[in-house]
Amino acid sequence: MSAGSGGAGCRGAKHMGAGSGGTGDEGAGLRGPNRVLPTPTPSSSPLPAEAAMEKDPNCHQDVPKMVACDSATEGTETQLDDFVGAHPDYNEEEEEQKYFRRKRLGVVKNVVAASLAGMLTYGVYLGLLQMQLILHYDETYREVKYSNIQLEDIDRKVLMGINVTPVAALLYTPVLIRFFGTKWAMFLAVGIYALFVSSNYWERYYTLVPSAVAIGVAIVPLWASMGNYITRMAQKYYEYVNFKEEHVQEQQRAPRGACNTYIVIFQTIFYTCFHLSFVCAQMPTLFFLNNYLYQLNHTLAGVKHCGTLSHGTLPGFNTTVLQSLPRSVNLIIVESALMAAAFLAMLMVLVLCGSAYRPTEEIDLRSIGWGNIFQLPFKHMRDYRLRHLFPLFIYSGFEVLFVCTGFSLNYGVCALGLEKLAYLLMAYGFSASACSSLALCVLRLRRQVPLLAGAVVHAALLVTLFCWAPEPRYLRQAPLLYAIAMLWGVGSALNKTSISILLGMLYEDKERQDFVFTIYHWWQALAIFTVYLWSGLPMKAKLSIMLLTLVVAMGAYLWMERKLAQHVAYRLPRIPRPRHRMRGYRYLEEDDSDETGSEGDGGGNNNNDEEHPVDSASGDDDLPRDDEDQLG
Repeated sequence: MSAGSGGAGCRGAKHMGAGSGGTGDEGAGLRGPNRVLPTPTPSSSPLPAEAAMEKDPNCHQDVPKMVACDSATEGTETQLDDFVGAHPDYNEEEEEQKYFRRKRLGVVKNVVAASLAGMLTYGVYLGLLQMQLILHYDETYREVKYSNIQLEDIDRKVLMGINVTPVAALLYTPVLIRFFGTKWAMFLAVGIYALFVSSNYWERYYTLVPSAVAIGVAIVPLWASMGNYITRMAQKYYEYVNFKEEHVQEQQRAPRGACNTYIVIFQTIFYTCFHLSFVCAQMPTLFFLNNYLYQLNHTLAGVKHCGTLSHGTLPGFNTTVLQSLPRSVNLIIVESALMAAAFLAMLMVLVLCGSAYRPTEEIDLRSIGWGNIFQLPFKHMRDYRLRHLFPLFIYSGFEVLFVCTGFSLNYGVCALGLEKLAYLLMAYGFSASACSSLALCVLRLRRQVPLLAGAVVHAALLVTLFCWAPEPRYLRQAPLLYAIAMLWGVGSALNKTSISILLGMLYEDKERQDFVFTIYHWWQALAIFTVYLWSGLPMKAKLSIMLLTLVVAMGAYLWMERKLAQHVAYRLPRIPRPRHRMRGYRYLEEDDSDETGSEGDGGGNNNNDEEHPVDSASGDDDLPRDDEDQLG
């Protein structure tokens, strides 16, 4: 017998045994198709391993091999256990805490990056627009540099494109946000603002007017996606803080009001940064343009009336405001700096801002059908909570444009000169940024407090401005004008921050937030368009319209809060379930969806059980249940 066969025999003796009483027929019977395995007899019992080795001496040669093989196997298993097994110092709970701590820091990074990007974007836009309008206003500048292109007419069409185009934004903004996603809609809109900056390198009709129209198209999508993004970050932060809760692990809706604290904090951070954009916007004027401006005795020589006695936009203002023309190279340097800031804002959104939704959530949001996405903003306007907030949205648009045009020109520039315009708007921006933190009082007080406080401040200022006509070219009025600008910033901060916080509290469903913020910024854009149309009215008429709008807005808001306190039911349109056309592993199960309330037993009905939203096409008059937690 060879060594190989001896080893086989040895291993067979060790594991199977050798049949001592078996015959050749029995062995053949084991292989035959119709033969039955015989019952073992005592004579056919396996031999001990020692007897087999005595019978086959070659087995002794394989004993070390078997021992070595077993040792190698055990060593390999030990190394594998050491490699893939649990580390003796591994603490699963501690590692889980570290993981979600990193997630929370990522959310804070997203909020800060989005806030700074919004600040840079709006600051660059306002700063460039202000600088170009001042340059193009100067008669000498137009005649020397652009005598044959009718720059005044181009400026009028630029302002028309910026202010008129957003009127149609309600038709495309929700579709745009759902198609690209919240983050990419922000990136696209910031890129359009950067395109507006680049168009000013070559100032012609075919560069300035199309870029202004593009800005008008991007205004509402930018700020609607920003508001939605900040609110979503607050909800994600809540999920990462309470990651052990069952409703978080099963991706169910959080309890009503659970995210309110984070919504207040994150919206405060956003508006603290956003209002600094009015400060950033003054940098081109402060460090560049002021070096070329005439003093107030020249620019205001023909001005007879200021403030409440004025009519239109600063009548009598000198058409020559530049004592020397800036060199084209210097203008290119300033515009390049603004372009770099706009490009930095794009990079911040692209690199530092994470996604607002999980990929499957993005799919679910788009899969309800583009027709439904188009209709849902209009259907949401049936909700009395939104309808009562429409006057507040309109006033929010009135006041921010009034402080940049009506107050700063007819009061500030008329009394202090054009060279003080930058300082006046910087006082407003710094005050608004610092006082945005006052909205944190919602964490301790009723949510009506900051909105009412801001309204009281603005009402007092409107009455003061209605009764006051500053003297032209009288610098001793500067402290009062700066105080009014700072107080106006206090009211603006409380107004804007509180509105965004209120919308985040009232509409917690992630499927509705982009619609709600679109409606808010669309009404705000309509108000800005109205201010653009009324530029020729007397100042008293403008102030009267604003004061009336503010009173109506506060009355409607308090009426909404009263109806909520009385548990008056509101109507919400039904959000259709996602209709997935793909057949991937992700959607093999009917309930495999990240839609709110779609997971778990009966999860698809949780949404209806909580609010009973009514489909606008059904004509049903059922109302949702009382909003018990929205009492303020």
